[in-house]
Amino acid sequence: MDHSTDQVVLMESYTSKQLALRNGQDTPEIWVAYKGIIYDVTSSRLWKKGMHYEHWAGQDLTTELADAPHTESVFKKFQAIGQLISNDTTSR
Repeated sequence: MDHSTDQVVLMESYTSKQLALRNGQDTPEIWVAYKGIIYDVTSSRLWKKGMHYEHWAGQDLTTELADAPHTESVFKKFQAIGQLISNDTTSR
């Protein structure tokens, strides 16, 4: 099998504490996590000031998506920029 076109994407790892800082208030970056992947939603007009309806940026929204009027396909609009890890060992 020819894997010459396969690409490996290496993403930085971030803890929940690091994610929490990207809430649109402490820094201009607005990030959210879903199923262990962190997405940059800074460019979305729906996440201005770090809030989207009752959801706050800088946190894992995996359990909250069930209450949303959209599916997880909404994350395809945004760049995946990292992996959410559960401990404080990071690559950054």
